[in-house]
Amino acid sequence: MKEIKNEEFGGERPLYNEHGLRLENVVIHAGESALKETSDIEADGCRFEGKYPFWCCDGFVVRNCLFTEGGRAALWYSRNLLMEDTLVEAPKMFREMSGIRLRRVRIPNAAETLWGCRDIDLEDVEVDKGDYLLMHSSDIVVRRMKLQGNYSFQYCRNVEISDSVLLTKDAFWETENVTVRDSVINGEYLGWYSRGLRLINCRIGGTQPLCYAEGLVLENCTFDADADLAFEYSEVQADIKGSVTSVKNPRTGCITADSYGEIILDSNIKAPGDCRIVTR
Repeated sequence: MKEIKNEEFGGERPLYNEHGLRLENVVIHAGESALKETSDIEADGCRFEGKYPFWCCDGFVVRNCLFTEGGRAALWYSRNLLMEDTLVEAPKMFREMSGIRLRRVRIPNAAETLWGCRDIDLEDVEVDKGDYLLMHSSDIVVRRMKLQGNYSFQYCRNVEISDSVLLTKDAFWETENVTVRDSVINGEYLGWYSRGLRLINCRIGGTQPLCYAEGLVLENCTFDADADLAFEYSEVQADIKGSVTSVKNPRTGCITADSYGEIILDSNIKAPGDCRIVTR
């Protein structure tokens, strides 16, 4: 493998179409597409300041690196990435990619990140300003994520999340086959129009959660006091520990909780309108 150490590059495509290349303590200054159309790339201790450095790449490892805000849209249309111990200050990262592994990565400006990606594995990842994170992505495994940002996981399929804290309005809209375990989810309008959403040992906060859902399952979950007007028009099987502030017009299924502040069943309920609401 060819090695480049302690050098600086800038301008247009300085390392275009390289294969089998290791970069160590390299700086990529302002410019575009520094490593476009490459494969088998390793970058360790590098700084990326220019736009689009890793487009159309196949097989690359990024460790102990920094992507500055100027390195926006850095990884698109690429495959088979391992990124570890890296700070990503740039927005709009990871688009139309497959085979993404992130370990101990911080993304403090994560707007429009991880769109249209497949085969994603995230562990110990911290995300801030993550509006629309992971939109239209699939086959996702998440462990110990800290997320702050709205509209996350919209239109996602085949997702497993555990031991995470998700502070996110409008999360999991129109998702399919999502399981969340041992996590905190706090945000308004959680899981609307979802199909096959399963929440296990989760704490749920925010108004009007889990409405218009099909195949919704809750196991051993708790609701914060602000999680009111829950389950409207949903097909649900729910086991909730403690109290639920209010339940409104669930469509069918069974909800079990220790107590309810209010149960609203009015003329707007949708057929079959036969959900059982049980006090433990």
